[in-house]
Amino acid sequence: MAQGNQGIRPKQPSLSQLRAFAAVAEHLHFRDAAAAIGMSQPALSGAVSTLEESLGVQLIERTTRKVLLSAAGERLAVRAAAVLEAVGALMEEAEAVRAPFTGVLRLGVIPTVAPYLLPTVLRLVHDRYPDLDLQVHEEQTSSLLEGLAGGRLDLLLLAVPLGVPGVSEIPLFDEDFVLVMEQEHWLGGRADIPREALRELPLLLLDEGHCLRDQALDICREAGRRNGTPVTTTAAGLSTLVQLVAGGLGVTLLPRTAVTVETGRNDALATGYFADPAPTRRVALAMRTGSARGGEFEEFAAALRGAMAPLPVRPVAAAG
Repeated sequence: MAQGNQGIRPKQPSLSQLRAFAAVAEHLHFRDAAAAIGMSQPALSGAVSTLEESLGVQLIERTTRKVLLSAAGERLAVRAAAVLEAVGALMEEAEAVRAPFTGVLRLGVIPTVAPYLLPTVLRLVHDRYPDLDLQVHEEQTSSLLEGLAGGRLDLLLLAVPLGVPGVSEIPLFDEDFVLVMEQEHWLGGRADIPREALRELPLLLLDEGHCLRDQALDICREAGRRNGTPVTTTAAGLSTLVQLVAGGLGVTLLPRTAVTVETGRNDALATGYFADPAPTRRVALAMRTGSARGGEFEEFAAALRGAMAPLPVRPVAAAG
């Protein structure tokens, strides 16, 4: 004969019980925990007790002087926090679907894009999407992709292609690379520089980890630069890189959107443009494939393309 308690499941904990327990776990004080979540102290104590009964586990050790988590409480506090965080994310997604361009948008941007495109992005958000809480995070590509996959970031602005499973790209524009050199350099001021000129030039590039470094190296390989021709890596940012060029240490490649900002501060610099087809990079937005805010991000991309019309770039329409 089957036992009488077979098939009986413990009662599911409620979100209010989990919030009460998470608050106690954080503050280790019933009064402070109750104040933090706007609940009366008796109600909070009752919620935690009911949770313990539902789970069949003692979570808290109550003494006359302080509150301690039991060993089980330490473990389950982590799970409770994760559940509450997931519920919060669910509510944010629902809010975004109900009211596009409201709430928080956590935008990740690479360092070789941020200083030159953010003024346009921020102006667009201020003028067109005043209810959007834009939060900007400047990081290298690998860190941005980790943040997107883990839910820390919602949308990325960076150079593509990425070729990362689960990430969809929304193209924005293409821009040419420009050769930056000392004022007296023999290539200065030219608009017909052949790519082959990169084969032997003393080239300065960004440190490892910057996608712009990888793109520049790809351009050099396409130009026939031999692996044995040294490339000096001495700078963590474009501003420093350009000053090293001004000091006579070599030449470098800049995306065209960066040229005015980075060369305008130093009269010792000259620029030169490549003959067609010039080496280029593509900048795009990237989101999690299937994101609930996909339609919103597509609309945002279209608005960005229009806002970037004054910049020296060529807008690229989204595929399909």
